[in-house]
Amino acid sequence: MLKVIVLTKLLYMDDSYLREFDARVVEISGDNVILERTAFHPRGGGLPDDTGVFLKEGRATKVVQVLSEDGKVLHSAPGHGFSVGDSVKGILDWERRYLIMRMHTGIHALASVFNKRTGALITGNQVNVDKSRLDLNLEKMDRALIDDVFNETNRELASGRNVKIYYLPREEALKIPGIVKLAEAAPPNVEKLRIVEIENLDVQADGGPHVANTREVGELILLKIENKGKNNRRVYFTLR
Repeated sequence: MLKVIVLTKLLYMDDSYLREFDARVVEISGDNVILERTAFHPRGGGLPDDTGVFLKEGRATKVVQVLSEDGKVLHSAPGHGFSVGDSVKGILDWERRYLIMRMHTGIHALASVFNKRTGALITGNQVNVDKSRLDLNLEKMDRALIDDVFNETNRELASGRNVKIYYLPREEALKIPGIVKLAEAAPPNVEKLRIVEIENLDVQADGGPHVANTREVGELILLKIENKGKNNRRVYFTLR
């Protein structure tokens, strides 16, 4: 018999502000609950996973970890007691998610300004709720330049640029100048790419949640700069 693989529909791809959703359980694997659709973002791509709760018949079960595996989103909910076919309501920890969204849009803007000013590409990144980091293949440590890039980025964020999300055929998307800012990685090999555009500032292929306007990000505060080998600099920042 042919086994049917059910892929999870990712609701956050089209609506980053979705805080609650209803879904049906399609698979159980120990503590892991797989739904037909979800607004929980799994860990990956430099982003942390969402947390929150599942509600069923007035009982709340914590979602403590969210991972992706073979197109399925695994929600770790110890003690859930669910069965395949159950209907549940998912509720995100919105305060945490919104911080991630602000950080994520902020790091896109910062990488874009670095790229335009220096040609530097991203060699690594990690978004977190308290602080984030961006690694770049900058030739030398230049504190004055880095300070200036942060100041310019903050001016761009404060100008209130809209953040648009849309989809393009992969071949068409890859023709856009600057669409790829990763030094050693390419967008996924899929028919259509999800594009995140900060109007008149940045265009990137990206699969994570973002704010709708750069004013929501706030101000990026430079915390620390590190040398991470030849031509590789790491900047840590937080939000205010």
